[in-house]
Order: sequence, then structure tokens, then C-alpha cells
Amino acid sequence: MRTANISRKTNETDIKIKLTLDGTGSSDINTGIGFFDHMLTSFARHGNFDLSIAARGDLIVDEHHLIEDTGIVLGQVIAMALGDKAGISRFGEARIPMDEALAEVTLDLGGRSYLMLSAGFGSPRVGEFNTQMVKHFFESLAENAKMNLHATVHGENDHHMIEALFKAFAYALRRAVMIDGVGVKSTKGVL
Repeated sequence: MRTANISRKTNETDIKIKLTLDGTGSSDINTGIGFFDHMLTSFARHGNFDLSIAARGDLIVDEHHLIEDTGIVLGQVIAMALGDKAGISRFGEARIPMDEALAEVTLDLGGRSYLMLSAGFGSPRVGEFNTQMVKHFFESLAENAKMNLHATVHGENDHHMIEALFKAFAYALRRAVMIDGVGVKSTKGVL
């Protein structure tokens, strides 16, 4: 089982995440931010990942620290669950529509972190979730997972756009972590 469990506690947040890459899509998510919980639940379901997140933070300030630190820990737990990455597909991509919105995600688990995100949201919030945090969440995740992540989303409804983006990320990651051979897919011999 490719499973990892990480806890991270700071003066601002207390995050516990457990991830099983070869799961069934079950999840138990509680961040205190309803829309964020919905997105992370969708990520688990569509990625067939078993995901447990218990996150508390200084929401009285705003949601920035909690969302950022959740991205950090989720990235770390993905990297830990992958181990030496032997046999993984390494690359993954997905195009996911949701009504008028269309998201496309392409990623590489080759050990180099980078985020390119093209998204223009029309409103500052979806529920209690600040739309500016979409980019920051994926930056934190990509950096800590050592993932090269390219994502674009177009649409009119911010809820649809963000949800399509999380689903596309789930499908792309699911394809990248699949075991489809032996050894590491790199001419260097390591990822």
C-alpha cells in the first residue's frame, strides 16, 4: 500500500493528513471551510485516493494560513506515499468540463516543482473560500510534492471553474501515480 500520514503543527494551524494512493475514493475531510472541504472530497473521489484531513487554523484571521498549510502537507504526503517513484507513469493529464467551465491539468512527478496556472475568477469568494487562494494552494502543493503542474480553467461560474480544476487535478494525478512498469522513468535513473 502506498500510504503516508503526516502531521504539521504551527502557531497558526494544526494539520493531519493521511493519504492512500491506491484507494477507493473514500474521504473524511474537515478544514472548517465548507467549499474547501467539498473540493478536497471531490479530489479524493475522482482520484480514487483514500484521504483523511483534519485541519484547524486561525480562521478568525482569515483562511489563508489553513489553506496554504493544507497544500503544504498534502504535497508532502503525496511525495511520501510515492516513495522512490519506481514504476509510476510519472506524467498525467486531464480535461474536465463542468457545465460552462473547462479545466485542463498536465503534471509531471519528475522531482522539479513549478506551477503555471491560468485562471481568472470573477468574484472574490465562493462561500467562505477566497478565490485568490486557489493559486496559493496549488503552489504550496506543487512545491512540496516536487511536482511540475500546469493548469488552465475557463468559464463564467467560479464554483464550476474551481471544481473542474480540482477534478482535473485528481484525474491527472491518478494517471501519473499509476504503476505501469518497473524502474524509474528517467534517463537519470532517479526522480
